[in-house]
Amino acid sequence: MKKLRRLREYSPRDLLVVGLPLLLLVIAGFWLASRFIQPAPPDTLTISTGGEGGAYQRFGAVYKDVLARYGVKLVEQASAGSLENLARLRDPEQQVDVAFIQGGTARVQEDDTLLSLGSLYHEPLWIFYREGLGKPTRIADLKGKRIAIGGAGSGTQHLARELLFLNQIDDKNTRLIAQGGLGLAQAIAHQRIDAAFVVGPTQSAAVWTLLHTPGVKLMNLAHAEAYTRQFPYLGKLVLPRGAVNVAADLPPTDIELLAPMATLVVRDDTHPALIDLLMQAMSEAHGGTGIFQRAGEFPRAPVMTAADFPLSPEAQRYYKSGKPWLQRFLPFWAATLVDRMVVMLIPLFAVLIPVMKIAPGLYNWRVKSRIYKRYGELKFIEAELEADPGKLTRAEWIRRVDAIEAAVNHMAMPLAFSDMIYTMRVHLGLVRKAIDKATAEITAA
Repeated sequence: MKKLRRLREYSPRDLLVVGLPLLLLVIAGFWLASRFIQPAPPDTLTISTGGEGGAYQRFGAVYKDVLARYGVKLVEQASAGSLENLARLRDPEQQVDVAFIQGGTARVQEDDTLLSLGSLYHEPLWIFYREGLGKPTRIADLKGKRIAIGGAGSGTQHLARELLFLNQIDDKNTRLIAQGGLGLAQAIAHQRIDAAFVVGPTQSAAVWTLLHTPGVKLMNLAHAEAYTRQFPYLGKLVLPRGAVNVAADLPPTDIELLAPMATLVVRDDTHPALIDLLMQAMSEAHGGTGIFQRAGEFPRAPVMTAADFPLSPEAQRYYKSGKPWLQRFLPFWAATLVDRMVVMLIPLFAVLIPVMKIAPGLYNWRVKSRIYKRYGELKFIEAELEADPGKLTRAEWIRRVDAIEAAVNHMAMPLAFSDMIYTMRVHLGLVRKAIDKATAEITAA
């Protein structure tokens, strides 16, 4: 019963007139905000990795395990290497979201929409040779030999051809063989090839096998520093004596190597939440210690040049602030949902709260305006009476006041505003007295 009485205190008509436009305004605000809500992240991501036994494939498996913890399936696609990975990313027909790219193999194009997630690790170039060749220290020493330069579409072949060209070595004066992978060790051991270019970390199966194969030696590159001046994307590394196997004194001396950086590149339409997960996977996979890195050195934002893909905004934020704040306290799905819904706070604070504040005032004004209208009519009568009491007879003056009172008595007024009706009647009585006094003075005169 109390609720019914409270409802009677309000005018449904006035509530509708005031409330409907405000409700439409609130709905429009939330609808507009909803246009900016990111769709939910997909539960599948496709990565283009590399050849069998290569580092890209190995790290792709690590990423897969990390993303699986968050309910995201990582689909791995093997490839020939960096160049094929890049071609897949640029091909809209290919269902590839992210790929490993070797530094120096990409040339940014005007219509590129690819983004970098940062540098992952040093990718040394290892030049292995058959023990019977003596002790070559220059790439030029391999002229006329049988050289494996990596498979077609690989970053290894791209880098090998650039270095060989600088040393005036090509297919006309040297047998260049498009071969890479685990079979290189056997090919050198059985003297089918004389030397092999291999790009990858020491964890790479091909590199590790070649380092431990009898009769296979590693070139100490005499011109390593000179090559870094020719190719800015290359850095010089030193493999310390005994770093591979201290007990076996492998290698027996310090070895100078060249190394591009391995990077991870995504399409610009990759969901931001999945990029956040990739950044976390990168930290787990590449953040440890190694022969060529200290703990926490990688992943890192690259030193940008005109030939590099721009860094993803999500990657920039990760390198600056770490793991997204919400994901530190909430499960991935919950943090993603909250992050997407944050945009709805804009209409909440910009529209809904102001509307709730002004709605009662608008309603009061709407209800009171009907009484104020009658007060205006009454004030007009009072002004006329004061200016010219003889304009009308007493009965005519009273009839005009009675008409206002009748309108007020038939006015639908919420109970909360009933006091205004009674106050109006008092004022009507005062005007009647003024009419009686004014008309009586005219009669007496």
